[in-house]
Amino acid sequence: MAGRLVKAGLVIRFHAVTLFPEMFAAVTASGISGRALEAGLWSLGLWNPRDFTSDNYRTVDDRPYGGGPGMVMLAEPLDKALDAARQAGGGKVIYLSPQGRKLDHAMVMELAGTTAMTFLCGRYEGVDERLIGRRVDEELSIGDYVLSGGELAAMAVIDAVVRQIPGALGGEQSALEESFVDGLLDCPQYTRPEVWPQDGAGGKVPAQVPSTLLSGHHENIRRWRLQQALGRTWLRRPDLLAARKLNDDERKLLEDFQRQRGESGK
Repeated sequence: MAGRLVKAGLVIRFHAVTLFPEMFAAVTASGISGRALEAGLWSLGLWNPRDFTSDNYRTVDDRPYGGGPGMVMLAEPLDKALDAARQAGGGKVIYLSPQGRKLDHAMVMELAGTTAMTFLCGRYEGVDERLIGRRVDEELSIGDYVLSGGELAAMAVIDAVVRQIPGALGGEQSALEESFVDGLLDCPQYTRPEVWPQDGAGGKVPAQVPSTLLSGHHENIRRWRLQQALGRTWLRRPDLLAARKLNDDERKLLEDFQRQRGESGK
């Protein structure tokens, strides 16, 4: 997907139903997302299910029917927490689950075009299925593995979406040139010094920065970067390349890259 689809001036309201609201300091207190929060580009409401319990122990889980290990999160306090988030403009409810649709750049851009969303962060053995069926609009996975809870997954989604908000990165071109934006992995990046390590020894990558990047010729640099992105995607993520229609110029650049790899024996 080329270009940006996110409207300038959009403020995204995130909400999270979580037993560990303090964890979200990772996205609110520092980095790009922290600066974007200070700039008013997004907001975050945190809703702890324990605040919506009715017993003295603030119980949020119980043993699963049918037996088995672990505990299952109760529907009622989660339902009330989701009600509170909805009243605050919570938008669609997303349950972080390995059973959900897998997050990719296209989905990040889809979410970045909305104004509000609420993440339901499960814990223990999961959430009562009846709550999922009644209140969840979409299940979302960040990969084929299991985390201790949905908080880390929710923060990964928040970080990915916030980066797409105009003004979050400072330089808009940064978001346009990242991996996956155009269906390709990013090209290699270099900075000073021009030679590192100084003795030029060891490693699979030459110590000298590629001469094209030092040439000052913008069109040659653009084509080099495109060729490297095509080649890196071919080597590391051929599934992405198979899903992308190449134009004649891109096809030739890739063929040249493949020929050079064959001739070098690497």
